[in-house]
Amino acid sequence: MAGHQQGRVALVTGATQGIGRAIAERLAADGARVGVNGRAETDAMREVVSATGGFAAPADMSDPAAITDAVARIEAAEGPVDVLVCNAAYMSMAALTEHPEDDWWRVVDTNLSGTFRTIQAVLPGMRRNGGGNIVVITSEWGVTGWPRATAYAASKAGLIALTKSLGRELAAENITVNAVAPGVIDTPQLEVDAADAGVPLPEMHARYAAGIPAGRIGRPDEIAAAVALLARTDVGAFVGQTIQINGGSTRCRV
Repeated sequence: MAGHQQGRVALVTGATQGIGRAIAERLAADGARVGVNGRAETDAMREVVSATGGFAAPADMSDPAAITDAVARIEAAEGPVDVLVCNAAYMSMAALTEHPEDDWWRVVDTNLSGTFRTIQAVLPGMRRNGGGNIVVITSEWGVTGWPRATAYAASKAGLIALTKSLGRELAAENITVNAVAPGVIDTPQLEVDAADAGVPLPEMHARYAAGIPAGRIGRPDEIAAAVALLARTDVGAFVGQTIQINGGSTRCRV
């Protein structure tokens, strides 16, 4: 599949670890020059930039001004973004009545509003280019909901609706918008789940695996493979869809 992104500029938000890093590496392997986003330029970011041959694109994706500035810098140095992958996310867990309101809004502002603003920022460049591909990383919990994760689940459900609406709105401009809804994936984010449950991380993995027909949690490279498909220019009829990758734990239309 190498070459599908040759000559294209990609921006992957939240790309310094886990799913985001796997996506950045996969798009780079397919030929893209990848912007590696994280909240600040760190050793982790520099490591992914080195691994992908890409470039650093630091910005706090909950900060509207930072998003606008980051995209402007990318366009000035690299050209308009051809492929945008909105993966940056923040999650915290608490019972609804115990969840501080400022933290609730931090979850929503990072996951939902940050994605909305990032798409807004890259669209003028995509339009000048005559098209592009946008892939939104939502979550199985945005489909099913999850106890003690109401802010996160609500934000991720909003991303599914955003994908459906923007898919229909932008398709005529040769800009595809689709989403991937991962189930439980082996990433550092599971440390939040383990801490909330009060169990060691391996026990958290085992608990989740027990409820998955495939008998295991997913891998970041499996999510990256789906993103790579949705980022291709030869599947333009893929519009407003959410691909669910969860080992069979959730089977429903989104």
